[in-house]
Amino acid sequence: MNGTVVITGAVSGIGLSTSKLFLAKGWNVMMADFNEDLGKKVLEELLAEYSPERLAFQQCDVSSARSVDAMAQATHDSFGHVDSVINNAGIFAKGAVHEIDEDVWDRVMATDVKSIYLTTKAFVPEMIERKSGTIVNTASISGLQGDYNMAVYNAAKGAVVNLVRAMALDYGKYGIRVNNVNPGPTMTPMFRSNPQSVIDEFAQASPLGRLVQPEDIARTMYFLASDESDPITGQNIPVSAGFEIYSGQPVQD
Repeated sequence: MNGTVVITGAVSGIGLSTSKLFLAKGWNVMMADFNEDLGKKVLEELLAEYSPERLAFQQCDVSSARSVDAMAQATHDSFGHVDSVINNAGIFAKGAVHEIDEDVWDRVMATDVKSIYLTTKAFVPEMIERKSGTIVNTASISGLQGDYNMAVYNAAKGAVVNLVRAMALDYGKYGIRVNNVNPGPTMTPMFRSNPQSVIDEFAQASPLGRLVQPEDIARTMYFLASDESDPITGQNIPVSAGFEIYSGQPVQD
């Protein structure tokens, strides 16, 4: 299957790796991101290798219905229809509940959760009409387990973890599959900004002694978006180098 995919949060980290993989696999790609300057720069670089008939960029605030609808219209103008949506845009904030400002709470929820609602409203009607399509969301192992000092992020990703089940149930009768990828700590530019000692500590906490690369997430997203995963829907699939498998109990002799 070679079709058209929309990828949000597309111009850096996981989103950029995913965009490049879909392009390499022959798909048309609409790259959507809030960062317009970086988006235009990335687009120019990629157009040195790929035809403008297969690739476009649209600045988009995924928490805004007007902005998402404009991006959806631009996608249809460029490519005609959409086969898959990758809801990758997201932000992170630290803090216990009493430490988080209300506007920060609302911004994380809007970017990480409301965005999926908005993109689904924008693109799923045509999928229903065609009785086919896939939606892949970036959740997190932090939606499967709790973390210290990460209340709003845990809440947002926990919502995405259960939302995928509801969406899979509602849209399965139309031949639409919906799944989540649940990354563990991943070597994105944001994570690489940590001190090397912190990065090393995270790597040592993995059973594999390594951290996930953006390309690891991209391959799983491609699998879930494509016909290669045809019987799979409503699932949360950790790609974490094993971070979520430990019970926390001490080692017993």
